[in-house]
Amino acid sequence: MNVPSRLALLIATATVLSACGEASKLPFQAGVGPVPQLPEPSTSLIPTLKVSKAVGWPDGVQPTAPQGFTVTALAENLDHPRWVYTLPNGDVLVAESNHPPMPEGATDGGTGVIAWAKRTAMGVVMGRVGADTPSANRITLLRDADHDGHAEVRTEFLSGLMSPFGMALVGNDLYIANADAVVKVPYTPGQTHIDATTVKVTDLPAGINHHWTKNLLANPGGTRLYVTVGSNSNVGENGLDAEEGRAAIWELDVASGEKRLFASGLRNPNGLAWKPGSTQLWTVVNERDEIGSDLVPDYLTSVQDGAFYGWPWSYYGSHVDVRVQPPRPDKVAQAIAPDYALGTHVAPLGLTFSDARGMPAAFADGVFVGEHGSWNRNPQAGYKVVFIPFKEGKPSGTPVDFLTGFLNAEGEAQGRPVGVTLDEQGALLVADDVGNKVWRVTQSKP
Repeated sequence: MNVPSRLALLIATATVLSACGEASKLPFQAGVGPVPQLPEPSTSLIPTLKVSKAVGWPDGVQPTAPQGFTVTALAENLDHPRWVYTLPNGDVLVAESNHPPMPEGATDGGTGVIAWAKRTAMGVVMGRVGADTPSANRITLLRDADHDGHAEVRTEFLSGLMSPFGMALVGNDLYIANADAVVKVPYTPGQTHIDATTVKVTDLPAGINHHWTKNLLANPGGTRLYVTVGSNSNVGENGLDAEEGRAAIWELDVASGEKRLFASGLRNPNGLAWKPGSTQLWTVVNERDEIGSDLVPDYLTSVQDGAFYGWPWSYYGSHVDVRVQPPRPDKVAQAIAPDYALGTHVAPLGLTFSDARGMPAAFADGVFVGEHGSWNRNPQAGYKVVFIPFKEGKPSGTPVDFLTGFLNAEGEAQGRPVGVTLDEQGALLVADDVGNKVWRVTQSKP
């Protein structure tokens, strides 16, 4: 296709996209909770597209927390901060990262004019939301020794990485999940910069990297790491061979470097956390797109060893996705429904359990979830941090808005939350990859 033809097609595609009238027909809460409503799929040639332009935070403006809490910027002017990790001495590590370059000759989304139009449209989307910048490929260290909510020490901790995301300290080794491998470096408590060269522990599925973020979490004993790998497509349009080892959580033996598949059928798992006082692993998962504003709810779930959660052949147990060919009724029969729906297209990325160190009773038992925000839903959803209370070890009740205001009155994105964690005092830290800040939310002092 020549340039004028491509341009004409792009203009036509943009016209179709802007005129797309599909919208949610159910209340948002219908897709929330242990038993969400799942209507019939709504399919169209071009998916629903409603995107918030990234504008950043105006001077003097910040997210809003519930009454009784104070919000401060632990650090500002970062470069696409995605993940946050608290070291035992209280220092905070921030992965400044974006998607890696596509391998030469690779395509995402299949072949043909429609596939090209979708890719072009998504390229426009990525630019609009501020996600098309080169990756900084580094980890920055923040230190707030006086606990005033602002880091007075900020250093380049480690550079030369490959779209880093998850981090975990095991003994004297810091493990990092790059887009293509788990690597490690030696760490000495208190150091603010590492010159050592990273050592590869194991390769991770890479290539097209439709979902590139890889997270990791050490078990309480420090003997194993659990590593998330998202799918290489929405629902297998790049061929199922491209999904080998993906849409999964891997278990990595620290001593040997050997890994095994721990759980599969998880389209794009990101946040990982252990339920306090247990060996029960939890994750948040971004479900599939392009079958309407009311499908499919993203979710929070405990993760069972050896379990299969449906992707790509089904969702929420036995709800078959007919777009995936050939069908696999045997896999559908194996699929486990998740524990708790978060709502459609909220894009949950961050996950951390709360505790009573820095939170009042109402927010001391449950999880905080960083919802990056939708692109395939009308009206938009997500763009906030929510708290989901737990009761008797399970999610109970509806999500509570905890940190909001990421969208302004015009629907533009002043920020987008990604990673969430607690600092050494139990305050909540939130990585904001559009606002380029790390926010700290703590109880207000009397």
